Amino acid sequence: MFFILALSMFCVIDCKTTTTKIHKTHKTLEILKVMTYNIRLDVASDGTNAWPKSCVFLSSQILFYGPDIMGIQEALPNQITDLKSELTNYRCIGKGREGNGQGEFSAIFYNAKKLEVLDEATFWLSETPNPVFRGWDATYRRVCAYVSFKSLKSDAKFWVFNTHLDHVGTEARLKGMQLILEKIQEVNINNLPVVLTGDFNVESDSELILKLKERMNDSKELADIVFGQDGTFNGFNAKKPATRRIDYIMVSQSSGLKVNKYAVLLSSVNLKYPSDHFPVYVELKVNSIL
Repeated sequence: MFFILALSMFCVIDCKTTTTKIHKTHKTLEILKVMTYNIRLDVASDGTNAWPKSCVFLSSQILFYGPDIMGIQEALPNQITDLKSELTNYRCIGKGREGNGQGEFSAIFYNAKKLEVLDEATFWLSETPNPVFRGWDATYRRVCAYVSFKSLKSDAKFWVFNTHLDHVGTEARLKGMQLILEKIQEVNINNLPVVLTGDFNVESDSELILKLKERMNDSKELADIVFGQDGTFNGFNAKKPATRRIDYIMVSQSSGLKVNKYAVLLSSVNLKYPSDHFPVYVELKVNSIL
């Protein structure tokens, strides 16, 4: 009897000890939908393609695909206001490039029901990133907005940067992108996944993209599924194929990111596009260790 009782006590103690020692880290998978969209600034000379005619269509297109994060370019203050009104679950981060809330925004919209902002800022692409300044040989002032996000579902953390590089100044594009890469290195001290969206105003065989791919990956080249054509700039011309690819979603060279899908979205109504650029859409897998 004594032997049986002692053996039973040993089993209870040993099982409790074993239970206490068991502790595993679990990897949670997060699906992240990202879009970059040059929405075309509101200018009356666009006539029937102008913003008042395209706002509702463009907004419904965004809502249909439901990106968790969207980097936009060329948005004027009134367009930001319109998008905030239409995209009710989204919040917006960014500053107008002329300062004091004026000029075009390269803003980041995000689904506030899914993501929490940990940090955010905007800087100017110039020799003096702050305050407002036009850099190098650029025709216009250019900005980059960035945000540190945390998923409310999985606690996955990552950075998103969004920009619109100059359409004329070659030096401004190259040095502007170098400034962005330096900022990523400066703030991403924990080596978290990074997504870079934007209208870079260069094609994929350019010096800028070739240099950028030494530091980041082109999401299109990594995607398991690629949909749509190569070109992203349509010039509002629905009768001619778009061949220029100048809008990109780049991802960091990190094991924490995997690209499931990449698409250039060619939606139109009665041969009218909502913008002179097509939106680029990707679905990413983001790993988080809890």
